Amino acid sequence: MENQNTNSFSLLGLLHSLHSSELLRDFAMRELNAFLWLSLVVVTTLLLRRLFSLFGLWRKARTIPGPPSSSFFGGCKLFSRPNFTFTDVLSESHKKYGPIVKLWLGPTQLLVSVRDPVLIQEMLIKAEDKLPYTGKLFHLAFGQSSLFAPSFEKVQKRRELLATELNERLLKNGDMIPLKVADFITDKIENIKKKGGIDSRLVSQHIAFTIMGVTFFGDGFLASPKAAMYEELFMTIAKDACFWASYNVTPFWRHGFWRYQCLCTKLKCLTQDILQHCRKGCKLSGHTEQDVPNESSNKEMKSVVGAQCSSDDEFQDYYFFRDLKDHQDGKEEPCGNVMRMIFHGCQTTSVLITDILTRLVMHMEIQDKVYSEISMVGRNPSKFEHEDVYRMPLLLATIYESARLLPTGSMLQRCSLKHDLTFATGVTIPAGAVLVVPVELVQKDDFSWGSDASHFNPYRFLSTVTNRSGYAEDISSTGFSSYVLNDPNENAAFLPFGSGARACIGQKFIVQLVASVLASLLNKYEIRLSSGSDDDSDATLKNNLLQRHPSSQILFVRRDQ
Repeated sequence: MENQNTNSFSLLGLLHSLHSSELLRDFAMRELNAFLWLSLVVVTTLLLRRLFSLFGLWRKARTIPGPPSSSFFGGCKLFSRPNFTFTDVLSESHKKYGPIVKLWLGPTQLLVSVRDPVLIQEMLIKAEDKLPYTGKLFHLAFGQSSLFAPSFEKVQKRRELLATELNERLLKNGDMIPLKVADFITDKIENIKKKGGIDSRLVSQHIAFTIMGVTFFGDGFLASPKAAMYEELFMTIAKDACFWASYNVTPFWRHGFWRYQCLCTKLKCLTQDILQHCRKGCKLSGHTEQDVPNESSNKEMKSVVGAQCSSDDEFQDYYFFRDLKDHQDGKEEPCGNVMRMIFHGCQTTSVLITDILTRLVMHMEIQDKVYSEISMVGRNPSKFEHEDVYRMPLLLATIYESARLLPTGSMLQRCSLKHDLTFATGVTIPAGAVLVVPVELVQKDDFSWGSDASHFNPYRFLSTVTNRSGYAEDISSTGFSSYVLNDPNENAAFLPFGSGARACIGQKFIVQLVASVLASLLNKYEIRLSSGSDDDSDATLKNNLLQRHPSSQILFVRRDQ
């Protein structure tokens, strides 16, 4: 009897457990089905929203003139021509379709080129957000930083602080930096001369890197035993940075990428070593640099001398970035800020100096007049020596004309991520479209610069000084230049330093330093083109970026010989 009851109880328990398992299995299946249906609804909604936004992009872009796309994936027949650069494509498109042209680079990639200077000014004001491509380039090389963030709101305050720092640096040491850089470069030139001709690109790189090093590290950078290694490593990274940033997805699977990252890590450590060396120099010479005691300078020197060099936070104690400390993002690397500034400044300044040297050796009559101008100012220096460069209008005009003919960047890029842009002409650019300004085309446009827009003519930035009788002053009788420099930024078509909210904050700083260094070098040397040098300065396309570095073999001949 007991066995029968036990068997009945076990059977009922088994049936109950089976029933419970079926209920649990059924509940699990229902939950899974509900999750799958919910996922399907969410994905379908996102795809529909993306599809509707894509149709909206196509609909709004229909009103913008431009060449038809050859396929659904974008592109036009102009791209298929051999030896036809992107600038050539835009040039021909603008001639045919007007000042605003669209190009489909893909089904979701709309590029709009603006060539009219008035519309460019309007666009640069309304579209403040810069494209994230440059940000990715810096992020891969130097780590996370908000200093070069694509959103203008995130960098506006820091840009203002940097501009203030550069202006203060120019006022305090504007006459010392060029002198020390020129002496340092003179020694390099004398050492390179023993080997023969000098590559204009190489000496320009040395000048640009030395200017950046002294600006951000101080005078101790010139005496650092690792400065040459630092420059070589920096140039290696600069050469490969654009290539690795061109990947849409970071190429973690490539061995070359990890070698590149190791070089970037080595650069960061080397940056800290050079900073430590420069600070030791400050400690040794600190008592000689405080001849004029004031509270702010004492605090500044104490922060430099008392800083520790074992932490990343040390960099924010260095005087150049002292005001940025309170605005630093906790996730970013402090060393990256300085490395970014040196990277960007050296690249752009080196291109500018290379072209100036090339123009001077190709136009010896201009070089002779610039030397005469430098000699006159040298015989009668002003009280504030760093302002002497403004008494050399032809030298400054040569710099501006070189920058006009060969800007450091072939395109100005902007993107309004949230709102459509409507120009005064009634043309509407949909949000998300890439807006570009073909700087080379704008700065060589006959309408803005005259019939000789493609020729080197620094006098276009000068006006003749007239006396009271209305006749031009004689340079030999007056003792100063018979020209005055016109403000190049008054011409809306002058864009080598950008324009609008994203314009280069270091334009005045760099132009004055480059002019001062070149004045010191031209006062010592006559620059000639080496025999047999390739003087072809045409642009070449490399690594998806326009590398316009005209390289010529030049000779530095001392004037006292």
